[in-house]
Amino acid sequence: MGILSVTESHDNKTVPSTAPVKLKRVLVALDQSDYANRAMHEVTRLAKSAQGTITGIHAYAARLHDRRFKQMEGGLPERYRREKEMEHQRDVHEDLIGMGLGLISDSYHDAAGAISDAAGVPFKRLSPEGKNYTCLVEALDSGDYDVLAMGALGLGAVAGSTVGTVCERVVRRSPIDVFVARDRHKVVGDGPIVVGMDGSHKSFGALKTAIDIGQRLDVAVHVVAAYDPYYHYVAFNKISTVLDEEAGKVFRFKEQEQLHEELIDDGIAKIYQAHLNVAENVADEAGFKVITALVAGKPYQAICKYVEEHSASLLVVGKTGVHADDGLDIGGNTENLLRKVPCHIWIGQAEFTPPMDVVAEETIMWSEEAEDKISRAPDFVRGIARTSVIRQAQAKGHTFITSRFVDDVMKAMMPGAGGSDKAAAPQKFDRLDWSDEAAALLTSLDPALRENITLRAEKSALRDAATIVEPDHVSPFLDQIPVKEAAIEWRAAPLARLNRIPQDFRDQVRADIEDYARAQGATIIEGELAEAAFTEARKGMCPVDFNKE
Repeated sequence: MGILSVTESHDNKTVPSTAPVKLKRVLVALDQSDYANRAMHEVTRLAKSAQGTITGIHAYAARLHDRRFKQMEGGLPERYRREKEMEHQRDVHEDLIGMGLGLISDSYHDAAGAISDAAGVPFKRLSPEGKNYTCLVEALDSGDYDVLAMGALGLGAVAGSTVGTVCERVVRRSPIDVFVARDRHKVVGDGPIVVGMDGSHKSFGALKTAIDIGQRLDVAVHVVAAYDPYYHYVAFNKISTVLDEEAGKVFRFKEQEQLHEELIDDGIAKIYQAHLNVAENVADEAGFKVITALVAGKPYQAICKYVEEHSASLLVVGKTGVHADDGLDIGGNTENLLRKVPCHIWIGQAEFTPPMDVVAEETIMWSEEAEDKISRAPDFVRGIARTSVIRQAQAKGHTFITSRFVDDVMKAMMPGAGGSDKAAAPQKFDRLDWSDEAAALLTSLDPALRENITLRAEKSALRDAATIVEPDHVSPFLDQIPVKEAAIEWRAAPLARLNRIPQDFRDQVRADIEDYARAQGATIIEGELAEAAFTEARKGMCPVDFNKE
């Protein structure tokens, strides 16, 4: 698949097309956790298809361990405070740090190298001394690698963990694409690849990368655009509670509310649908068919829901989105997806500009009046509104955009709002009545969430042209509230058995056992359930003998 060689001038920036990301030089973070091992398996498949090379990296902080041991010397038990004994302990510890950590690192590389060798992919070793995430970022900044693969969680994972600190720190700082393994067992291809599309250069870069992976592994690709039609209804209702009558007139509150309602409900939906149409064209040019879907809701929640409903195996998203500024390290939706999505996630830095957008930007001119008119669009949609006007001009064969043409496009996007300079007629927005059944669904909610969900449910009813809020308008928002995991109680015998497991593996085993208990509907680890849970955990941690005294 070719890479577009032109660049686009956009908001005074030149944006190179760099997607799809190359897979020739893959760096894999190793720690022998199930998540890191899954990452290794998955990218080995991709590197093999690209005739690439894998470099494993494992950092060990020998100097840090040595410094901490020296700090602890004064607090050692009395028997270690004799000079001869202390010198002996120092020698033992020095051997452990100097050789032991190096041997552990070598063993991690050996295990990863076996996976790579079995696939016929060249494997290199990198074992820097220093803090883990710092060493990873230094390697990424070298420019020697195309993509990083790592586990979402490491050996320190505990029940309730969503993403490890090393993973989060590295993803934020990475200048290249990162594949994060979030499921210890899922193989890319067990379900479709889903792409998050918002029209940004990185989202189209994510699309190109997803298509490339889909072609290499013969996996279907779905492209999903998500927009939130509820947020501004909530925001305006909250604002209305603090504006007095005079301030409301100055702000032209009702007119602003009507404009945003029409823009969100119809205009932005059309813009995001246009992004999906362009995505289909990009895929067609690559000889690949994609499935597209426009979904409503808070974007990261709507995408998570789509991923779950379609049992996706990989989500591909841009690291930042359409509203990013230069100082942003990671977009809010991408950050939430990293924490919450149930499948693997590919966070992309590569960018791509669809050819039709490049041609349009280079060949289409704007009148001063048209530029002035588009500049008066709300900040949060100005960029995508401009793109929509350009695409419409290109579709109709125009090379010069007038203010009248902008008006016509805006009218098509926002029926009733018009594109003229005249103020929209005031509209009355009364709160809706609620059925008893719908109101009952809110009674158990945290007050901090109740009002927001109330307004979102009302907005949902308005979108259905309903005059009363029914349970069906409330339920979708209740599904988005995270459910607290049941507390797990350990009986003394299984807890003692757990504590005999080496510390490096104990947290992971505990998490696996508690997950098993929850899956069985149990809240107490004891008896036969404990035995079965330890057996299941042992399958994923076979080197550890849980029965060893």
